[in-house]
Amino acid sequence: MSLLIRGGTVLTAEHQHRADVLCADGKIIAISEKLDAPVGTEIVEAGEAYVIPGGIDPHTHMELPFMGTTASDDFYSGTAAGLAGGTTMIIDFAIPGANESPLEVFKTSRRWAEKSCSDYAFHVAITSWSERVAEEMGILARAHGVNSFKHFMAYKGAIMADDHVLLNSFARALELGAIPTVHAENGEAVYHLQRALLAQGITGPEGHPLSRPPAVEGEAAERAIAIANVLGVPVYIVHVSTAEATNAIARARAAGQRVYGEVLAQHLVVDESVYQNPDWDFAAAHVMSPPFRPKHHQKALWAGLASGQLQTTATDHCCFRAVQKAAGRENFTAIPNGTGGIEDRMSVLWHHGVGSGRLTPQEFVRVTSTNTAQIFNIYPRKGAVSVGADADLVVWDPKASRVISAKTQHQQVDVNVYEGMQVTGLARHTIAAGKLVYSEGDLRAERGAGRYIERPCYMPVLRAQEIRNRLAAPQAVPRAPAVAVTP
Repeated sequence: MSLLIRGGTVLTAEHQHRADVLCADGKIIAISEKLDAPVGTEIVEAGEAYVIPGGIDPHTHMELPFMGTTASDDFYSGTAAGLAGGTTMIIDFAIPGANESPLEVFKTSRRWAEKSCSDYAFHVAITSWSERVAEEMGILARAHGVNSFKHFMAYKGAIMADDHVLLNSFARALELGAIPTVHAENGEAVYHLQRALLAQGITGPEGHPLSRPPAVEGEAAERAIAIANVLGVPVYIVHVSTAEATNAIARARAAGQRVYGEVLAQHLVVDESVYQNPDWDFAAAHVMSPPFRPKHHQKALWAGLASGQLQTTATDHCCFRAVQKAAGRENFTAIPNGTGGIEDRMSVLWHHGVGSGRLTPQEFVRVTSTNTAQIFNIYPRKGAVSVGADADLVVWDPKASRVISAKTQHQQVDVNVYEGMQVTGLARHTIAAGKLVYSEGDLRAERGAGRYIERPCYMPVLRAQEIRNRLAAPQAVPRAPAVAVTP
């Protein structure tokens, strides 16, 4: 079955031009003005809309077992919601507990993801260190197409990676041609502040941001970047939420270090005032890590995106219903951390980014799709509108508007952090693997249609880094043989 997108403006990270796009067998097979449609071809009229690469969310947690419960969106409902918003691929996480096998947890995560209705991949977390972990990282990279390994510098007593783990895992990732990724929060400081706040009688959601001040993120980002610099390995910092971390990334990049930064759409538009709401359920619904920040940090994040110091946008989509959040009613440290957002990321970024002049349309494509595909080595299969690329496409209407609400969302959660926000710019049609899966409000997601996407190691930046490391390798100083001295 072939599908023709007719009459739109193809918009990529590099250019835009009027063209029809013909898809067949899950691939883009032709891009040109006024293409003829083969008999039986499904026609999608784009009109005055853009035709863009499908969004890639590089940071989701579908059906994640976490803090005594499980995220309410599974791989089917979460990816279906993504399709409704123009996201056609996710990179989720396989997260072993301390001393669990990363390989076995990855295999379990793969089984959970078989119900996905869009394509998916996995980062694999390294939460402890041993020879077995080093060996399994090699198997994951070589046999399963895993080219990124996640490190949590937070969550003391659970999955936190200390400097010993970071050093060994970063070095092993470099050997394999993979990139380390980091959740940058000083877990020791967070734990200390949590205990102090509880001792003061602060038990509500307002305690959450107080226990994770911006300096905690800034310090951890600096430390992760320093370790990466010592070892000569690129590093990717997830969900950057502060000016401190943004500035740390900018300084490192200005010095020639390969550092990448990811920002969540939520952190760009929601601030920490939500935790002061007298409604406990409302405040708890916004508990995520890193937390929402004082408003002035948003300026730094937007500037980071516009300048290219931050390269990707994500959601950290990890939904918990009110009844799940209530586990921490007497103790904010027990509130499951996470919010939704996969359905709304692209509209929020277009409205507040392109609509405000902070981003160009090309930059929007770059930060929602193309940069992720390039960093994680699946470009131009993904993140491109080009012949031979996967037919993951969105007919994007820059003028259409909607009001975001939990009542109308496809995400399986009873709140939405953007509740009541009117946004202009939305997916009119979504095509995944050449099939029309969302069309003007009609979600046609197919359970199990998503494919696991292997991501080859040694993306171009790793090849370049390999050369730099070789040229900068330490050399022993040649000296004449020692002469024996008679006492």
